[in-house]
Amino acid sequence: MHDIERRIRGLNLWQGEITLTPLKGGVSNASFTVEHKSEKFVVRLGEDYPFHQVSRAREAIASKAAFKSGLAPEVVHIEQGLMVLRHIEASTFSEADVRLNAERCLDMIIRCHRDMAGLITGQGAIFWVFQILRDYGQTLQAKNHARAHEVPRWMAITNSLEKQQVPLPIIFGHHDLLPTNFIDDGKRLWLIDWEYGAYGTAMFDLANLAAANSFAADEETRMLEQYFGAPPNEALVRSFSAMKVAAALREALWGMISELYLNAPGADYVAYAAEYLGRFENIFQSHQTRFPTQ
Repeated sequence: MHDIERRIRGLNLWQGEITLTPLKGGVSNASFTVEHKSEKFVVRLGEDYPFHQVSRAREAIASKAAFKSGLAPEVVHIEQGLMVLRHIEASTFSEADVRLNAERCLDMIIRCHRDMAGLITGQGAIFWVFQILRDYGQTLQAKNHARAHEVPRWMAITNSLEKQQVPLPIIFGHHDLLPTNFIDDGKRLWLIDWEYGAYGTAMFDLANLAAANSFAADEETRMLEQYFGAPPNEALVRSFSAMKVAAALREALWGMISELYLNAPGADYVAYAAEYLGRFENIFQSHQTRFPTQ
C-alpha cells in the first residue's frame, strides 16, 4: 500500500500537496480519491487480468469513449496500470435504487449502445459471455477448484443457453451492470467502471441488469418494451431469459476465478460466488419451467 501511495503522490499531475483517501468497496481494483487544490479526482489502479480477459489498455479506450458519450467521468491521465478520472460527487446505487430508477438506468444503456461503437479507437474487444464461461470452466478444472466437478454441468447449460440466442445488431456494451456502477449526482446518472466494455450483443447488458438487480417479471417486461420499442415476441423473451441465466452464472464463476487469483482487502470471493450461484440456480429453474428444453 505504501508503494501505491508513493506512486500516486509522485504523479506529475500535482503541484504541491495532495490529500489521498482509499476508496472502499472495490472487489478487484484499488481506488483512491485525491484532493488537489480545489479539485478532486479518483485514481484507479489495476493490472491486466488475463484470467478475466481484462485489458487495461482496452478499459482506457472504453473509458475515454464513455466520457465523450456523456456517460462517464472525464479521463484525466492514463499510464500503465493506473487511470485518473475526475471525481463526481454522487451517491452509489443499491439494487433497490436501480429498480426504482430502472427507466433512467436503461436510458444510460440505450445511449451506450447507440453512441459508443463509433467512438472506439485503437484496439477493440469482443464480449461473448458463452466463450467467457467456457474459458472460466477450463480454468476452474485446470486449477482443481473445489467446485471443478460441477463444471461439466455448467458447460452443458452454457451450450444450451447459447443456442437459444436470437441475432441482434452488434453494439458496444458495458457488461458489468452491478448496482455500484451506477452513481447519481442528484441531477443525473453516471455509469462507471468500463473494464469489461466491448462489442457484443445488447441482450447481455439487458439480462445482466435484470439478474444483478433482482428485477421482477413485470419490470423485465417494461425494460424490454422500452429498449426494443414494442412488446417482445416469444423468441426474444426466450433469448433474454436464457441470457439472464448466463449472466448470473458468469458472476458466480467470476467469483470462483477471483478466489484463485485476487486478494482485494475485504473482498469475500467465496461468499460472492455462493450468492450468485444461488441466483443462477433460481433463474435457471424459472427459465426451464417457462421454456422446457426441446
